Amino acid sequence: MSIIPPDSRRRLLGAATKYLLEPNRDLPVPGDDGPPRLTSRFLESLRMSRSRERILANLDEMYREAFERAKATGDDSQMATLDFAYRREQLYFEILLDVRDAMERR
Repeated sequence: MSIIPPDSRRRLLGAATKYLLEPNRDLPVPGDDGPPRLTSRFLESLRMSRSRERILANLDEMYREAFERAKATGDDSQMATLDFAYRREQLYFEILLDVRDAMERR
């Protein structure tokens, strides 16, 4: 069990006191307790920050690293599984990105 220094305890107590006793302005307004809705107005106000190329490059990098680890261990079954999963997820992402692009054009 680690010992917390006294000044850290004061900061923790101060943060806990602030969290528990002071009003939180980030809480939802009473009466607005419904789940968030993906309305057309919300989707129009939302700008997508990642480009298609960046998303697919991140996917490629993630699977390439896992594939290289499986290749280094000689796990042919894992390599086949990763190859299929990569192609499937790439297709899913391309479909979602096409939908995103269509929504942005609206």
